[in-house]
Amino acid sequence: MPRFPAFRLLGLIPLLLLGTAVAQAATPPNIIVILSDDMGYSDIGCYGGEIKTPTLDTLADSGLRFTQFYNTARCCPTRASLLTGLYPHQAGIGHMVTGSYDPEAFPGYHMELNQQCQTIPEVLKTAGYANYMVGKWHVCRNIQPDGPKHNWPLQRGFDKFYGTITGAGSFYDPAALCRGNTLITPVNDSDYQPQQYYYTDAIGDNAVQFLKQHEESSAEQPFFMYVAFTAAHWPMHALPEDIAKYDGVYDKGYGKIRAQRFARLKELGLIDADWQMSEQAGNWKKIEHKEWQARNMEVYAAMIDRMDQNVAKIVDQLKASNDYDNSLIFFMQDNGGCAEGIGRGNDEKLPPNRKPMGPDELQLAVIPAFDRSGRPMRHGPDAMPGPEDTYIGYGRDWANVSNTPFREYKHWVHEGGISTPLIVHWPAGVAKDQLGKLNDTPSHLIDIMSTCVDVAGASYPKEVAGNAITPMPGISLQETFSGNDVQRPTPIFWEHEANGAVRDGKWKIVRYGKMGSGKTQPWELYDMEADRTEQHNLADQHPEIVKKMAGQWQSWAEASHVLPWPWGNLRKK
Repeated sequence: MPRFPAFRLLGLIPLLLLGTAVAQAATPPNIIVILSDDMGYSDIGCYGGEIKTPTLDTLADSGLRFTQFYNTARCCPTRASLLTGLYPHQAGIGHMVTGSYDPEAFPGYHMELNQQCQTIPEVLKTAGYANYMVGKWHVCRNIQPDGPKHNWPLQRGFDKFYGTITGAGSFYDPAALCRGNTLITPVNDSDYQPQQYYYTDAIGDNAVQFLKQHEESSAEQPFFMYVAFTAAHWPMHALPEDIAKYDGVYDKGYGKIRAQRFARLKELGLIDADWQMSEQAGNWKKIEHKEWQARNMEVYAAMIDRMDQNVAKIVDQLKASNDYDNSLIFFMQDNGGCAEGIGRGNDEKLPPNRKPMGPDELQLAVIPAFDRSGRPMRHGPDAMPGPEDTYIGYGRDWANVSNTPFREYKHWVHEGGISTPLIVHWPAGVAKDQLGKLNDTPSHLIDIMSTCVDVAGASYPKEVAGNAITPMPGISLQETFSGNDVQRPTPIFWEHEANGAVRDGKWKIVRYGKMGSGKTQPWELYDMEADRTEQHNLADQHPEIVKKMAGQWQSWAEASHVLPWPWGNLRKK
């Protein structure tokens, strides 16, 4: 039902006379942030892909698609940035949460959300929002049942949580699966017992359950929901009926799929017709195990397909509760396609089956040696991916296809590592003349918090519990929903594993780094209007631009706790 909080009801009476749609637009919207995992720029249908994503395509057709939205190139930093509206180092998570450094000496690498940041739900709670999360958390170190939980979801602003505390795992037996503050298993969770457990379905089903519970008990409140799918992160696990949809689709190999996507991207207007495609990785004619390689991509596509089916469940529930029109939905991805070679080598000898895990035996291994029934995990070309007892990544060559037309992958801050679709859908808030349009505003994860605060009418704090809160570096994108330009007062910055970049207007500098030594290669310079695929390095032609932007990066890195690096000093260039 439409939400009209009691304290605002008198002021809304005149609007009620004008009709429900107008009244809804005048109330704070529900906000749903959907984040997928390890996917490339051109995977989903409305961004040029052949994978079936009708729900996301429909949201795009009746909303906005951003062509130049950016993430931070890796799981933990992206989630920290998205949740807090800060650059990841400002939030304390400049790398992955598997390690820790002295927070006083290296405040950007504490690998926990610090007390100088606030999450979106913490801020929106002060504006009367109820807050729910389903899916992958991955912004704290501890995943043990008896360890500290101060940075688990319920302690960082969420009212309800179902999902995984850690960053990856089996889709049939997720690692560090949790309900509220309690670690559980798919077997002993009394609140959710489907006929077939599959994590993507569990995320969608529990999201719907939270929405139904909200409607029953808190319908007068707006809500914020964070839906963090693990699709399509390794391992390549998918249900047989979804895999069957893509039988034979990828038998033609890397080059032909890339070419089809490249043409479709141009047709949709998502890329300029004059841009060149980046270099292809992998030669299908020379590749071994073609059937296995094609199956990897079939399973990857099936994982995305299933995610879209679960987004549909959420959309359907919004419509059923009459929340659809005044719900602002964002969809984005945490980094580019993943070139990591997880599980791609053959097993020398599989161990014998072991005793099955008991119903209360927690799965805490991201890469388990056995599945829950006691079968050893199978890897490499002798194992067709998809079933529960396999653990395989789709590899660099298909990641190159996912990232069409851009260079590089997850980890790197060239466009293939940091470019993500952004779909914005809000019937009551996006102007009718903008529906289905493309928006080329360069924007970043840091802008999501700013936008949420803006549309919710919330106040971002300067201090909480005696801790000074870092100001938001992002900008609100709400003006773009009406087709207006927004002005960004500063460039956009990146650093991950010593890879660095700056985007300022049409110019981008980017360089490779080596995490262990802190050594870096020279800055490259690209004109993003003429060459966003980064094929023509203009650094020698415009040394003055490189020098200026390199200085901007250095100043930002020092002010935002990127430096000092815990693993070595930056060698200045």
